[in-house]
Amino acid sequence: MNTITLPAPRPSAATRAPAPAQPRACFELPVPADGRAALARAWLWLGMAALVGSGLFSILLVASRTPGVNRWLPGTNFFHVALVAHVDLSVLVWFIALAGMLWTLNGTAPRPRAGWPALALAALGTAGMALAPFTGAGQAVMANYIPMLTGPLFVGGLLVFAAGTALLVGTALWQAPRPGPGFDGEGALRFALNAAAVATAVALFAFAWSFAVVPMSLAGKAYYEILFWGGGHALQFTWTLLMLAAWLWLASACGGTVPLSPRVAVLLFALALASVFVTPVAYLAYDVASVEHRALLTWAMRMGGGVSILPVGLAAVVAVAGRRGLPPAARPLRAALLASVLLFAAGGVIGIFIAGSNVRIPAHYHGCIVGVTLALMGLVCKLLPALGYAAPQGRLATSQPWVYGIGQLMHIVGLVWSGGYGVQRKVAGAEQVLRTPQEVAGMALMGAGGAVAIVGGLLFVVVVARAMRRGRTARAALAVAA
Repeated sequence: MNTITLPAPRPSAATRAPAPAQPRACFELPVPADGRAALARAWLWLGMAALVGSGLFSILLVASRTPGVNRWLPGTNFFHVALVAHVDLSVLVWFIALAGMLWTLNGTAPRPRAGWPALALAALGTAGMALAPFTGAGQAVMANYIPMLTGPLFVGGLLVFAAGTALLVGTALWQAPRPGPGFDGEGALRFALNAAAVATAVALFAFAWSFAVVPMSLAGKAYYEILFWGGGHALQFTWTLLMLAAWLWLASACGGTVPLSPRVAVLLFALALASVFVTPVAYLAYDVASVEHRALLTWAMRMGGGVSILPVGLAAVVAVAGRRGLPPAARPLRAALLASVLLFAAGGVIGIFIAGSNVRIPAHYHGCIVGVTLALMGLVCKLLPALGYAAPQGRLATSQPWVYGIGQLMHIVGLVWSGGYGVQRKVAGAEQVLRTPQEVAGMALMGAGGAVAIVGGLLFVVVVARAMRRGRTARAALAVAA
């Protein structure tokens, strides 16, 4: 007799066991405790030295416009000379040094021997650029992306720094971890850092191509403007990728749940990386001095960077905005993250309304660059304990990003205000020809904001120096106890 077996009844929705919760994506990178940490600390020291030098030149900028004081400074146009050194130290050297720190931590070699010669070249080149204003600076050329001094010490220093950067990038790509079939939060950050190294390699390729084809018979300003345009655009992808990685890293370090999966984050990083390859296309398709060449590079930067920035920024802000009861060490990280997103967003919005050549252009650029700077400042505070120092905390560490960010926001609002009245860029003093009270008020707000931002930048140096000193004291105490 055959037996009919009935299927077991399926559990109802009320009695069915809930699906296990998916673990939240943690966008953090482990810090190795081997030779990579020592090299990363050295790159951080170079970055901090660049910020200190930049701060000193910002004080000299004020002194160069102060009657009675400016006659003690070398040269007759020290304002523009100091401005060149200030910008190159605070942007080019600071960003590359922090990239060197991150690429070193991301590398696979426990003893990255090639990283030390790269650091030595970068440090030597930085010293040359910092000393050049006092030893025959030559002419100050306010070119986009990398302003120049035509004196031999500055030019030589920049070339040595470029050689160190090339060796750094080659080492970062050679020792980059290979991506696996799946991505978690750590893998997404590694992808972003690898992509930033690739973007920097493309930028170096563009600089070399321009140097080979741009005739040196051109006048100084035109020559450097064309020389640095393509590579300068490619470097913006490097800064953007580093900033996006820092945003997600800081959001996770604050304990926030980032509403963005690692796979989507990798897709956004890949979009920014893909856009950088428009650079060689522009070089192959058009002459480097043509309008089409410049327009194609500008379009690529807007498309790749702009599309990726908005979702990553929103996800980072949502992750930390509503959190309460943060531990003391996490509060400076959240402040840096929120101030970074605010300043970068302000710079991006200003960029939409640029028309003509006025001070709205540096307002846009300042907002975006300061957004990157604040993100990297927050990442330094996050990594200090892992690198053997103390964690920055307290009111000063938490307020520093806001002091710096609000000062820079005042600075760019003043520039936008003045730009609405047609005040031209890259001029100072009587050359500005301020005709109306509104123009004077706008530039006064810009100057006041710049002063507040200088204070905020110096506060960052103080915060990091205190953390480093406390870390050394604690290590010394442990050594004595042992």
